[in-house]
Amino acid sequence: MRHANPASVWTRFAVLPMLVFSVWSRDWIGLLFLVPLALSLVWLFVNPLFFAPPSSTRNWASKGVLGERIWSERKRSELPPQFDSRAPGVAQIVQLIGMVPLVYGLIDLDAVAAATGVLIVQAGKLWYIDRMGLLFDELKAEPPYVRWDY
Repeated sequence: MRHANPASVWTRFAVLPMLVFSVWSRDWIGLLFLVPLALSLVWLFVNPLFFAPPSSTRNWASKGVLGERIWSERKRSELPPQFDSRAPGVAQIVQLIGMVPLVYGLIDLDAVAAATGVLIVQAGKLWYIDRMGLLFDELKAEPPYVRWDY
């Protein structure tokens, strides 16, 4: 539930730009770029530990995280028919597509390509979280999810 805290969600969105800036800085600081890169990666994994469970899950970010949890366990239980769609997969493909200009931009130090890649990846992630929030809204009145809605 700590990751469902909106502060955790939004500060994790900062990780991709932090990673990009870290790799980009190799041109300025040489191998020392590994320090901010490592710190960014550590932040990605320890982020939820810095936040308490949310005071309410009735916000977009929390709903998205909880819906993602439901989605990840979809093989164990049946989802409503309207969620038998390709939208979450397409959103993830959009994120992968964004990695192409992002990686190119980091290799070639092309700011436009890198920024375009970040925007595409983040847009895909926002779309994915939005779909997951709709899933949670649909199932929040059912056990065991009813206790997640407060």
